[in-house]
Amino acid sequence: MATKAKTVFYCTSCGNESPKWMGRCPACGEWNTMKEAPAEPKKAAGGASRAVGISERRPQQLREIDYSQDARISLGLGEVDRILGGGMVPGSLVLIGGEPGIGKSTLSLQIPLSCSNLRTLYVTGEESAKQVGMRAKRLGGDDSNCSIFCETLIGTVIEEARAMMPDLMIVDSVQTMYTDTVESAPGSVSQIKEVAAALLRFAKESGVPVILIGHITKDGFIAGPKILEHIVDVVLQFEGENRGSYRILRSIKNRFGSTAELAVFEMTGTGLREVANPSELLIPMHEQGLSGTAIAAMLDGTRPLLFEVQALVSSAVYGTAQRSATGFDARRLNMLLAVLEKRAGFHLSAKDVFLNMAGGLKVSDPAVDLAVICAVLSSNFDFAIPADVCFAGEVGLSGEIRPVGQIERRVQEAARLGFKRIFVSSFSKVEGKPEGIRVVKVADVPALVKALFK
Repeated sequence: MATKAKTVFYCTSCGNESPKWMGRCPACGEWNTMKEAPAEPKKAAGGASRAVGISERRPQQLREIDYSQDARISLGLGEVDRILGGGMVPGSLVLIGGEPGIGKSTLSLQIPLSCSNLRTLYVTGEESAKQVGMRAKRLGGDDSNCSIFCETLIGTVIEEARAMMPDLMIVDSVQTMYTDTVESAPGSVSQIKEVAAALLRFAKESGVPVILIGHITKDGFIAGPKILEHIVDVVLQFEGENRGSYRILRSIKNRFGSTAELAVFEMTGTGLREVANPSELLIPMHEQGLSGTAIAAMLDGTRPLLFEVQALVSSAVYGTAQRSATGFDARRLNMLLAVLEKRAGFHLSAKDVFLNMAGGLKVSDPAVDLAVICAVLSSNFDFAIPADVCFAGEVGLSGEIRPVGQIERRVQEAARLGFKRIFVSSFSKVEGKPEGIRVVKVADVPALVKALFK
């Protein structure tokens, strides 16, 4: 009589293993994440140690370790090098995640086409060599030093990489790779764990940096167990709308640099184009003299961005006034409208208020509060704010304008783009006197209204 194969349940969020199904994972607390998969065969004691040669290693004194910084590897794309902290570190494992069609494979192929001085092994498990070649021809660039390898068995991939010893290896994608030591389908929790661990061992032992492409679930998280993000050194995530042309590459984790960085790209017919100055794309693209618009000086990570806040205030047709916000927290909009009514005496409870962040941005920086209030008042008074004025400040419940961080960087960016005045909190400390721009300090909302709408 054939014995039934033993199965276990894995949490797709954190990778926790359980002998039975549970509605809620006891490790991470997520609901309905337990999936059944064949149990991994137990390895003989000491087998893993002998396989990776750990027994041949010895502990080292910290003072004897040569930790001098290796030269980073430039990938030929300035924005990607910057978000990585100045280039790729030899032996690092970088994970790039994003929704289908967002541009992950395009970016991963543009890298070897932009840095032809690096011998690159491009491993694809999703496309044929002909398909990759057609895409490379469309993207353009120098393809003289890039090798395409169509394979999904990770053991064969690593053997070929050891024989070739490239300067860079790209794997597209981790969900299509599998190992024959695990009896489960490619893309399962156990397969992803083993594939990522095998690539990590190869990268650390050989010093070859590896870029790994990962898919995104419907909830917006990288597919596979959370342990995948713990294994890799760097996690980059693509964001943006498929229907739009702009993409944001954001650093989620970086062991060799700051996570407060982002890169902006524009999707064109010939691939992704680097956008070195995103503010120029987000500032007004209409005639001057329109009411209901204000320019906010925001920081996303460490990069200053200036963009347009649009508001429309009109009389409510029905009994209950509408409150709608796109790209901004609707609850915070309601709070700011209550501050305007209670602290400044503007009666907006019987009026519809619609708010929109231009360019499809999703904003969480509290420094945008000041621009939101000014845009709402501009639409309410039908008074156009001058095009050379911008705002950076947080609004409190008592109507006071609070200072925001790194105000100097916001002021410098505004001055560089040609703005003549920037309204900030009276408690903000701006070092020196920036050239070409006047810093206007206001203490509360009534003072702001007097200074701006006089």
